Amino acid sequence: MAQLIPYLTFNGNCREAMTFYKECLGGELKIQTVGESPAAAQIPKEWHDHIMHAVLRKDDIVLIASEMPQINPIIGNAITLTIACKSAVELETYFSKLSANGKIGHPLAKQYFGTIGDFVDKFGFRWMCVLMNEDNI
Repeated sequence: MAQLIPYLTFNGNCREAMTFYKECLGGELKIQTVGESPAAAQIPKEWHDHIMHAVLRKDDIVLIASEMPQINPIIGNAITLTIACKSAVELETYFSKLSANGKIGHPLAKQYFGTIGDFVDKFGFRWMCVLMNEDNI
């Protein structure tokens, strides 16, 4: 079965962001710098400390990220990372941790389809945490 996985592009703070997401979500984080990659010989030495590939995995949650100097990302509001939680405790925990030092758009609130809240994290990415009613999943 195919899986849709978010790929985040950072501008020099990939390690910091992915470490933060690991602290919030748990799981296993693997990080590879440009200098540690098989492509290191073909890439300028000044890029070798940048993150070529980072993967955070926890159960069904997967985030992939990198920071390559030539990309120069513009963080915007076209994509929202959504975590569909299995319990109210999980929902409140993720919302609290991920939104720390960010900007809450809507605090957690019950809606007709479930409980939901959204925010922009301290790295500029938009998130939504939701606990959906069983009949609306």
